[in-house]
Amino acid sequence: MKKTIILLLSISLLLGSKVFAQASKSLTIESYYKVKWGYADEFISLWKKNHYPLLKKLQEKGDIISIKAETPILHSSEDSRWDFKVAVTFKDEHLALDYSIVDPFKKQLFPDQAAYRQAEQHRFELVISHWDVLVEAVDLP
Repeated sequence: MKKTIILLLSISLLLGSKVFAQASKSLTIESYYKVKWGYADEFISLWKKNHYPLLKKLQEKGDIISIKAETPILHSSEDSRWDFKVAVTFKDEHLALDYSIVDPFKKQLFPDQAAYRQAEQHRFELVISHWDVLVEAVDLP
């Protein structure tokens, strides 16, 4: 009986430490934006003005490890076209999926909340479609 309890406790500790290790694993989210034709530059400008500062605050705080933004050099077919991609690597999965982590910085960075909301609404009016892809690195030999 004592051996069974010790075995169960050992397994619980092992599983618990594995769950904890997984919980602290970084997570990268790639966000793709397909924007109305002719409005990509305006969208990117608004993104840089209104969303990037929030991500930078999270990076300064240590919640975000890296931020990378890209645009395609050439456009593909309309059905697979995207105009702007942002890859954000969060310190852990919990932070990556907690959309409220930017809330404390919104009022600090944008005291005129009405203007901020209006600009963000306009930014999303320019979007035809948006999708997020959670990605992980593949170990290569």
